[in-house]
Amino acid sequence: MIIENSVNLISIYQSNKLELFINCCHKGKYMGKFTVLELFAGAGGMALGFEMAGLETEALIEINKDACATLEKNRPDWNVIHQDVAEVDFTKYNADVVAGGFPCQAFSYAGKGLGFEDIRGTLFFEFARAIKEIQPNIFVGENVEGLKNHDGGRTLNTMVTVLTELGYHVQKKVLNSADFSVAQKRKRLFLIGTKPGYQFIYPEESDSKITLRDALKNVPKSQGTKFSEKRYNVLKLVPPGGCWIDLPLEIQKEFMGASFNSGGGKRGMARRISWDEQCLTLTTSPSQKQTERCHPDETRPFTVREYARIQSFPDSWELTGSISSMYKQIGNAVAVNVAKAIGTSIIHCLNNPSGDKIIHTKFTVLPKANQKQLHLNHFN
Repeated sequence: MIIENSVNLISIYQSNKLELFINCCHKGKYMGKFTVLELFAGAGGMALGFEMAGLETEALIEINKDACATLEKNRPDWNVIHQDVAEVDFTKYNADVVAGGFPCQAFSYAGKGLGFEDIRGTLFFEFARAIKEIQPNIFVGENVEGLKNHDGGRTLNTMVTVLTELGYHVQKKVLNSADFSVAQKRKRLFLIGTKPGYQFIYPEESDSKITLRDALKNVPKSQGTKFSEKRYNVLKLVPPGGCWIDLPLEIQKEFMGASFNSGGGKRGMARRISWDEQCLTLTTSPSQKQTERCHPDETRPFTVREYARIQSFPDSWELTGSISSMYKQIGNAVAVNVAKAIGTSIIHCLNNPSGDKIIHTKFTVLPKANQKQLHLNHFN
């Protein structure tokens, strides 16, 4: 990798791209070591996947004490910062990559120009501030698929406006964990920003699909929660792969309540997963109404270790805190194998600078005011 990077660096220098050459040296590209600073690090799904891909951790920032304890337990050498991101001075860091799964929050638009200063008070502001102060060559923002249409699309447009003003080419794509050797249908939006001179290509989907049977083979025994007696009595009637529609009509009405006549799919309620399918999206609790994830053979929620397996965490990754905290940490995590695929694409991107041009792709997203121009440029 060092030789490859040296060749890339020489070609950049010889092509008179002096600014990019200096930036590469400043960020340590010639050493073949790419570092990541991650905000909202949680239990380490993204950090672990990035590590598997070959990226190095510069710092992980997390406010939840149990999640910090999980990170420190598994990687004592990682720089885990238990702190509110709003209190962190990012100017002292020099990471190649800034990453984070920031929460989806609405912005206040009245009389605002939708610029950097207008998003103060949100966690996205802290993510953008980290990018502004660190100036990484690439950033990765992970969020729920619903961000695309949140607040009529204005939330995402504001984010793209801010990130574009910071000097980045922004792309967005929804990735399904099921396409990356994860036994789970979990769609997440990945916003990727690159500085001029770098082109990020989203990872290719895996040829093989992992089922629940594959994921839970020889899974170690572990702690887990239980269904309430009422929910247990309902779920024991549901066959593998089934849900509330497989219940007797009267039990359907009682279990669903007002939702029975509200229309819509609701196939995730009273759901027993079958062995030969991929699990529905794991949430922060496997035993609550509307988020039930029942074991195929036994009438119980998945255990903590089973939950972790479904999120592609290795068995060696230990969780800390109460049982409910462990479920929450796993449910909030980025699936490890998805992060690994993204990390591999990041390394390829950083190892192969493309001059100083911005190359638009079908995943490029610009502020709405610039979308018409993007369309013209993309097809000219």
